[in-house]
Amino acid sequence: MSIPTLVVGAAQSGAGKTTATMALIIGLRRRGLTVQPFKVGPDYLDPQLLTWASGRPCRNLEGWMLPPAHLLELFHRACRGADVAVVEGVMGLFDGKSGGGDAASTAAVARLLDAPVILVLDAARASRTVGAVGLGLSRADPRLNVVGALLNRVATARHRDACVEGLEAAGVPCLGHLFRGDALVLPDRYLGLISPAETEPRRGLEQALEKAAAALDLDELLRVARVPCRPAAHPELFPAEPVPVRARIAIAHDRAFHFYYQDCLDLLEAWGAELVPFSPLDSPALPAGVGGVYLGGGYPELFAAELAANRSLIADLRTANRRGVLVYAECGGAMYVARAIEDAEGRRHRMAGLWPVTVSLRQRRLTVGYRRVRACAPSFLARWRRRGTHLEMPAAESPPSDAPLELPAHEFHYSRLHRGAAVQPAWLVLDEGGRREGYATQHLAASYIHLHLGSRPGLAASFADACKPAS
Repeated sequence: MSIPTLVVGAAQSGAGKTTATMALIIGLRRRGLTVQPFKVGPDYLDPQLLTWASGRPCRNLEGWMLPPAHLLELFHRACRGADVAVVEGVMGLFDGKSGGGDAASTAAVARLLDAPVILVLDAARASRTVGAVGLGLSRADPRLNVVGALLNRVATARHRDACVEGLEAAGVPCLGHLFRGDALVLPDRYLGLISPAETEPRRGLEQALEKAAAALDLDELLRVARVPCRPAAHPELFPAEPVPVRARIAIAHDRAFHFYYQDCLDLLEAWGAELVPFSPLDSPALPAGVGGVYLGGGYPELFAAELAANRSLIADLRTANRRGVLVYAECGGAMYVARAIEDAEGRRHRMAGLWPVTVSLRQRRLTVGYRRVRACAPSFLARWRRRGTHLEMPAAESPPSDAPLELPAHEFHYSRLHRGAAVQPAWLVLDEGGRREGYATQHLAASYIHLHLGSRPGLAASFADACKPAS
C-alpha cells in the first residue's frame, strides 16, 4: 500500500509546525480528502490537536522507541482508509536523540518513509533571509527530498513578497504562507501546548485555520506528495487472527490524565484487552471486573486538590491493588499513586499511597531525554522473556530463563521525588549508570519512564496477559 505523504519540518521548535500542519490538514479536508495525521517523536499534546483537526486519531512515529520495521508497520496500518498522510516533525529537522547523528529526528523518519519534506520557515524577524535558511535545510542532507517551504508569521503582503523573493533566489519553491494573527496562537504551558482533552480549542481557531489554508498551494502540495512511500515489511506487532477479549483494563482518561500513544491502545485491544475508561477526577470507583489499571501521563499536579478529594476512588484503587489487580502507572500516573503531591505553592495533597514517595513541584526542574531501561524484579515487567525475536509472559511458577527485559524509553517531567523508605525500583536506567527509577511490586509498576508497546513484538500481549483474571 502506498499513500501520498507530506512531512512537515522546520529549523527549530516554535517555528509554527503545529499551526501550519493543522491548517494544511483542514485545507485538505475541505477538499473532501480523508487525512491521516502523524507526529514524529514522543509527544502527547500536539497529536491531540492534530486529531482534533483531522477527525482521525493521530499516531506517533517514534524513531527511538520503534524499530524501523515496526514504525513502517504502524504507519501503513494507520493509513488504511485515508487519502493522504501528513506528518508533523519534532523540534528542528535534524534534531533527535543526542549522539549518533540524527537518529529519531524528523529527517530520519522522512528518509525511512521516502516521503517529501516541506519546511515551515518562521518569518517573524526576517524577510529575504528565510531563503537562506530554506536553502541550508534543503541541502544539508542529499538523501532528503525537500520540495518547498511554507512561510509562517508573515506580517503583511509586502513582507510576504520579500520573503518569497528570498526563497526564489535560493531556489526553494514557496508553497504558501500564514499571516501572523492572535487567532492562530496556540496556548501552551511548561510541558507543551494545551490539549483539547483538557479544554476545547479557543473559539474561532477552526475558522482562522480555514482562512490560513486558503493561502496554501494545495494543488502543488498534493502533487509533490504523490511519491510512493517505503512499503512495510511482514507485520510483527499485531496478531494474525482476532484475539478474543481475555482481560479488562481500566484506563484513566480525563483532564488530568490523557497522555497515551494511540498505537499502544490499539495493540492492547488487538491482543485481547478491553479498555474501559474511567476518571480519577470524577469516577467514584474503578470499572467493574477489571484485572488491570493503566494510569497514563498528564497534569495531576494541576488537579491535585480534586484528585485528592475523590477518596472513594483512591480507596477502591488501593483495595483492588491489594487483591491482585495490576496497576501500571507512567509519569503523571506514577505521581497519582505516590503518597502525596506537593504543588508549586507548597500545598500537600494526599494521593493513593501505593508508591512510598512524595512528588514535589516546588523548585521544579526539567528532566527530559531518551532512555534505555532494564526491568527489575519483582515487577510483572521483569517476567517478560524472549522467545526468538518475540516476548512472552511465562507461567507464574516458571522462572525467567533469559536476561531481564531491556527497552528503549523516554522521560519528560518537571516534578521531583522526596523519597521515603528504601524502595524496589521498576527500572535501571542503563545510559545513566544504572540509575534506579520508579517502584515495583508484583502487581504494581510506577515510574517516570514512558514506554511504547510497539517497541517489541509481544509486549502488548504480555501486558494483557498480566491483567487476566485469576482462574
